[in-house]
Amino acid sequence: MVSASTVIKNPSGLHLRPAGILCKEALLYKSKVSFKIRTTTANAKSVLSVLGACVKSGDEITFVCEGPDEKEALAAMVKIVEDGLGE
Repeated sequence: MVSASTVIKNPSGLHLRPAGILCKEALLYKSKVSFKIRTTTANAKSVLSVLGACVKSGDEITFVCEGPDEKEALAAMVKIVEDGLGE
C-alpha cells in the first residue's frame, strides 16, 4: 500500500467533469484506488463516491493505492490532480 497527498487546485473543486476525469484515470489500474479527505474515504473509481466527498478548491486529499500496479497508479493520480484535471 502506498499513499501521497496533494491539493485540489481547480477553482470549483471536484465537480462532475473533473470527477469523471479522475475516475477514468483510476480505472486504468488494477489496484484499488481511493482518497481520504477529512473523515471521508472515497473510491476514486466511482464518480458518485468522488462527488459525494464534496472536495473543494484548496482541499488536501490523500490518495491510497493498493495492488499490483499501486506505485504507477499513485504517481498517475497525483500527476493528474496537479495538472488541473483538464481545467
